[in-house]
Amino acid sequence: MNIPGELIPIVLFVMIGFTFVFHPIARALARRIDKQPMRSAIPPEVLGRLERIEQAVDAISIEVERISEGQRFTTQLLSEGRHQAGALPAGADRSAASR
Repeated sequence: MNIPGELIPIVLFVMIGFTFVFHPIARALARRIDKQPMRSAIPPEVLGRLERIEQAVDAISIEVERISEGQRFTTQLLSEGRHQAGALPAGADRSAASR
């Protein structure tokens, strides 16, 4: 494809002209769009439901943390019980120690 040498400067000057003309128009349009307040497309009923869901999730997370604390406590008690059972003398009956 042969591009004539005169075409390159013409395209350059046309593009510079378009830039000078359309750049301010694009900036003005962007400012106008930016100044418009954001409209909430979410109805108030949905926002209320979302707040209730958030509160429910918070309550569930608190209960899960309580369960995990209880699990840690139980594991600690079982671990201490094993250590104490392992500390019995060699001749002692383990079934008597567990009573």
